[in-house]
Amino acid sequence: MVLIEWRKEFETGVAEVDHEHQELVELINALHDQLGASASKDTISNFLGEVFAKISAHFALEETVMRKHRYDEYLAHKSDHEKLLDDLRDIMDSVEAGTFVDYETALGSAVRDWFVNHFKTRDARLHRLLGV
Repeated sequence: MVLIEWRKEFETGVAEVDHEHQELVELINALHDQLGASASKDTISNFLGEVFAKISAHFALEETVMRKHRYDEYLAHKSDHEKLLDDLRDIMDSVEAGTFVDYETALGSAVRDWFVNHFKTRDARLHRLLGV
């Protein structure tokens, strides 16, 4: 099952950023397919660790682009990034504590909704204003 369907409207026009967005979507979709409802705690922890690392690296690239261009909504955009990373850390802590049990519904929809909304709003605006 595809969790996030890639759409042209997600593209920012910055080749490096778009490439990383597509890689993140592919990674999340591939790992989501492997997990399923009966995934072990270790499998989910490994998935979250890999996604967290890739997302953190991607956000660093995107924030570098924004700083380079003195992007006017840098702080709000960065705050959005930090919110997702904080949410993922909270989920990772819950998985480790054994209190997070609804991966497919809660985590899947949270990740999908965040990415779709972020690509369509924050990243789309970044692309329009930078003219790239």
